[in-house]
Amino acid sequence: MTKVIRIKETGAPDVMEYVDVDLPAPGSGEVLVRQMACGLNFIDVYFRTGLYPQPLPGSLGMEGAGVIEAVGANVAHVKVGDRVAYAGRPLGAYAEARVMPADILVKLPDSISFETAAAMMLQGLTVQYLFRRTFRLQGGETILFHAAAGGVGLIACQWARALGVTMIGTVGSDEKAELAKANGCVHTINYNKENFVERVKEITGGKGVPVVYDSIGKDTFIGSLDCLAPLGMMVSFGSASGPVAPFGLNELATRGSLFVTRPSLFNYTAKRDDLEIMAAELFGMVESGKIKIDINQRYALKDVAQAHHDLESRKTTGSSILIP
Repeated sequence: MTKVIRIKETGAPDVMEYVDVDLPAPGSGEVLVRQMACGLNFIDVYFRTGLYPQPLPGSLGMEGAGVIEAVGANVAHVKVGDRVAYAGRPLGAYAEARVMPADILVKLPDSISFETAAAMMLQGLTVQYLFRRTFRLQGGETILFHAAAGGVGLIACQWARALGVTMIGTVGSDEKAELAKANGCVHTINYNKENFVERVKEITGGKGVPVVYDSIGKDTFIGSLDCLAPLGMMVSFGSASGPVAPFGLNELATRGSLFVTRPSLFNYTAKRDDLEIMAAELFGMVESGKIKIDINQRYALKDVAQAHHDLESRKTTGSSILIP
């Protein structure tokens, strides 16, 4: 028997159940992974609450790292005993072990621990596609990044510094501002004390920024548009405060012919070759020391409800993981 987290209905953290299941043998294209650590991400909350639908009863978790214990037919790129990590569907990372598709797994370098991998795959690959593909930063730009002290944000701070990019980051407290600065964020804005639109205009001399990376959603979307320079790009990649309300396209024209995109990591990693390239760049940044993954919260898998409470109340900083 294997311990896993299941939900029979959507709702508050207490809908998550810690249960025993029997795992089948891996089928064609599948492997059995014994998980050493599981990632905890805000997207898990979206699935738990039903903001992102899934068939019920269902599973949670999109990120983990471990060792392959069994391999089904038609699997060539990994074998039994390989250290692996992943971020992607299907849901089910909240588990001691799982049978899963082999095509989303990447081999994990010996220099990167299971805990580090579980804490960085989804968040690190997110920063990779945001900075290197969605709006490719060349160095020298000044950008706005919301939630700069979160798991994605702290990786973004370090990656921006490595690229020679001046990052303006919003945070919710003075303590989080110091954390973001320590990781490479040049300017921080405490949105509980300051108007972030006014501060961005002040920092940029009224010009605005060429790109805003926004995972907050409803509470920041229009303000983020107001921070953009003409022809700038709004990258809306999350909805922590709720979904963005419908808006008229003229909002983009009147602000200077702006661009808006709503990207998803799983579109960027859909092709195996792209996933390999993205993961290799992320691993290289971590192995070089340019990016350090801060695991500031660790929870036992059985304590996942508390982990979700902390995540939703914005008590967490950096990355969080679950230990099976």
